Amino acid sequence: MARKRTGTGIYGKQGITGWLFTAPMIIVLGLFLFVPILMALYVSMTDWNGNGSPFTGGNAGFVGLENYTSLFTEEGLTRRTFMQSLGNTFYYVLLVVPLQTASALLLALVVNSNIRGKSFFRTAFYFPAVTSSIAISTVFLFLFSNTGAVNRFLGLVGIDGPQWFSDSRGTLHLLLGAVGVPDDPSWAQGEIFGRSLWEWLSGPSVALCVIVVLAVWTTTGTFMLLFLAALQDLPVEVDEAAALDGVSAWQKFRLITLPMLKPALFLVTTLGLIGTWQVFDQIYVMGKGAPAGTTMTPAFLSYATSFRSLDYGSGAAMAFIVFLIIIVLTFLQRRLLAEDREPRRRRRGVSTAPVAATTAAAGRGSDLVGAAPQTGGERR
Repeated sequence: MARKRTGTGIYGKQGITGWLFTAPMIIVLGLFLFVPILMALYVSMTDWNGNGSPFTGGNAGFVGLENYTSLFTEEGLTRRTFMQSLGNTFYYVLLVVPLQTASALLLALVVNSNIRGKSFFRTAFYFPAVTSSIAISTVFLFLFSNTGAVNRFLGLVGIDGPQWFSDSRGTLHLLLGAVGVPDDPSWAQGEIFGRSLWEWLSGPSVALCVIVVLAVWTTTGTFMLLFLAALQDLPVEVDEAAALDGVSAWQKFRLITLPMLKPALFLVTTLGLIGTWQVFDQIYVMGKGAPAGTTMTPAFLSYATSFRSLDYGSGAAMAFIVFLIIIVLTFLQRRLLAEDREPRRRRRGVSTAPVAATTAAAGRGSDLVGAAPQTGGERR
C-alpha cells in the first residue's frame, strides 16, 4: 500500500525550493513587465500629454474608454490613420505568416535529409536571423531604390522597375486595373470605419511588399530551427513502418509527418503572428509609414501618437487593441490546429488503407517523442 506523502517530507521541501529558485525571475517579471503593463493600461484611460506623472498631481484626467471608442466611432484623422494601419498589417500578416512558415518547413526538410554540406546550409539559412534588422533594412533600401540593383536587374530583362518606396498604389488595385476595373468604382463607395471599401481592398502597397520580402527572409531561419528540432525528435519507428507499408514520400509527409509536427506548427505560426502584428523597426527605418501611410503599422502609429503627438492615452489604447487582436487570433488559430482531421479525410473518400499500420506507429511514436526515446536516435 502506497504511503501517503505529507507536506513535511522531502516533497514538501521540494515545493518550497522550487518557489525560492523561481522567485528572482517572478520579481523581475513583475517589476519590469506586469507592473508596466498595468501602468500603461491606466494611461490608456487618461488624456495624459506627457507633462509630469500621470499617477500624481492631477496631470492626467481620467476619460475611461473614450480613447478606445474614439478610434472606432469618432470621425477624424486619428481613426482614419489607425484603420489604415490595421488594413496594412492585415495584408502584411496574411502574406508573411504563411510564407515564412512554409519556407521554414521546406528548409527544415532539406537540411534534415541526407545531403552533403548540411552544416553549411543550416548556418547559411539561419544567418539572416542573427543579423541586425536595422542593417538589413538599410541594405534593402539600397537594393530597392529607384536606381538600385533590383531595378537594374529588371532592366536587363526589359522590365521597367517601379519606384518601390514611392509608389503608394495597392497591388490589388493594380491587378484589378489590369483587367479593366476602373479606379474607385461605384460598388466600392461604402464606408467602413471611416475608409471606403475600395481603400480596404487596396491590398499591400508596392513598398509594403518589399517589407514582406524582408520579413520572410530574416525570420525563416529561426523557424527552420524549430521545425528541424521537431523533425529530429520524431521516432525512427515511424520511418521504418512507412517503408514496410510502401508509403510514398508525399503520403508519408501529408498523413504522418505533418500531423506529428502540429505542436511545432502551432508554435511557429503563433510566434509569427505575434511578430508580424508588432513589427516596428523595419517600418521606422524604411520610411516611417511612407508613402502615404501605406506601410504604417499599429505598433509604429502607437509610438508616433505617444512620443510625437504627445497623446499618450490614445497611443496606449492602440497598443492594447493590438494586444486583444493577437489574443483573439491566437485562440482561433489554436482551435483550428486542434481540429480532428481524420473525419474530414473519410468524408473526402481518401483511402488510408496503405498507411494504416504507419499511422498506428505514428500514434505510438508521438507518445514517445516527449520521453526522448533511446531507440529513435538523432538523424543529421
